[in-house]
Amino acid sequence: MTKAALFLLAASWATQTSAADWHYEGAHGVEHWGEQFETCGEGLNQSPVNITETLSAKLAPLHIDYQGQVSELINNGHTIQANVSGQNTLDIEGETFTLKQFHFHTPSENTIKGKQFPLEVHFVHASSQGQLAVIAAMFETGPRGNATLGNLLNSLPETGETRTPGATINPADLLPRERDYYRFSGSLTTPPCTEGVRWYVLKEPQASSPAQTTALHEIMGDNARPVQPLNARVILQ
Repeated sequence: MTKAALFLLAASWATQTSAADWHYEGAHGVEHWGEQFETCGEGLNQSPVNITETLSAKLAPLHIDYQGQVSELINNGHTIQANVSGQNTLDIEGETFTLKQFHFHTPSENTIKGKQFPLEVHFVHASSQGQLAVIAAMFETGPRGNATLGNLLNSLPETGETRTPGATINPADLLPRERDYYRFSGSLTTPPCTEGVRWYVLKEPQASSPAQTTALHEIMGDNARPVQPLNARVILQ
């Protein structure tokens, strides 16, 4: 795959195909993705996964430097996607990745020891060489919720709409303080399910209130791909 093609995937993870091409259920639901997108059905390193058995390793720290803000919110019929502006970088394993966008899944796609969380946020990055890296942050239900998530929810677009947030939203405020993570090689979780994506699933969950999670779920529905076979992969921690 060319560098230009990889950048296109990173910039529009959840918008590569129109809402009419694939869905999460029905005639074009997840069980039929492989009929239109070969890698979704034949790939051996697909995401999401159930994180159970892991191998202990000396993992490099995640150096996250998000200085920018959310520039627009898009409802593409599959998810709420937040595009960003400014300098937002991830330095890991000797490489620098730039944050392209983040988006939401209700419930979570990745699971930890079989546990599925009410909400998962994917922060999608690309390197100058076109490599993709995703930081996944889990949210569990808590009474207080997340103030930044609350600000974002005030500007939720309807299907097909794009809106500008009514408040300044820094993507870093949707990440936990502790940055310990699980590391594995995977894929895009939506068609065309391209593989070769570096996944960093944060161990510490954030809290979202029941109202916050419900608001996202009501507008997106169930948009989680089922977990995929690990095959020969190893998950590091």
